[in-house]
Amino acid sequence: MSKPAKPVKPVAPGPKLNQILAALPPAQCQCLLPDLELVEMPLGWTMSESGDHVRYLHCPVSGIVSLIYALEDGSSSEIALMGNEDLVGISIYMGGDSMPSSTEVQSAGQAYRLSRKVMKHEFEQGGKLQNLALLYTQALICQTSQMAVCNQHHSVEQQFSRWLLMSFDRLYSSKMQKDGLITKARGSITMVNRTRLEAQACECYAAAKEECERLLPPSRAKH
Repeated sequence: MSKPAKPVKPVAPGPKLNQILAALPPAQCQCLLPDLELVEMPLGWTMSESGDHVRYLHCPVSGIVSLIYALEDGSSSEIALMGNEDLVGISIYMGGDSMPSSTEVQSAGQAYRLSRKVMKHEFEQGGKLQNLALLYTQALICQTSQMAVCNQHHSVEQQFSRWLLMSFDRLYSSKMQKDGLITKARGSITMVNRTRLEAQACECYAAAKEECERLLPPSRAKH
C-alpha cells in the first residue's frame, strides 16, 4: 500500500509583494529580512485604536486596511485605504507616539511587520527607506485630503465607484472580467469593466492615483 501523500504547505508570500519594500535596493532589503515577520491580518482586526502607542510598522502584501477617524458621538469616517502599496503605522517614523485615527482590516490578508525599534533605527540612518517612507506619507496625506473633499462634494454613486477602484487597486489577487461594471454574489463584488467604472467615478480617484505615481517609484503604481 502506498503511503498517503503529505499535505503541501502553502508558499509564504515574499516581502517584495509590498511595493515599498520592493522599491528598496536589494542589499538593503536583504539586511531587513531577519527583522521582517510575516503576520496574518484577519478580517475585522483593529490593528490600532486612536491614541494607541504603535508598536509595529506593517507592510501589507495582501488585504485592505482602512484608516478610520471616529467622532465623540460615535460616528466614524474612513479617511484612507491601504494595501500592498502602503505602510501601516507611520507615527513610528514621523516622531509621534500615536495617531488620532484607528486602523481596521477590511479585507483579510498578510503583512510583514517591523518592530518600532528597528524601524526608527533604519529611518534615522537616512537613505532610501527614509526617502520612500516620507514620500509615501506625502502620498497618504494627498489621499486623505482628496477623500475628505470627495465625501463632501460628490454623489454617493461617484464615491462608491472611487472606493471600489481604490479597493481593487489594493487587492493583490483582484480579477477582471469582460462586460458590465461589477457583479455581486454571496456578499462578494467582482469588477468586470474597469474603464466604465473609472468613467463613473469622480476626479478624486485619478487625482490621488496620479499624485501617488508622481511621488513613488513606478513599481508601486503597478497592479
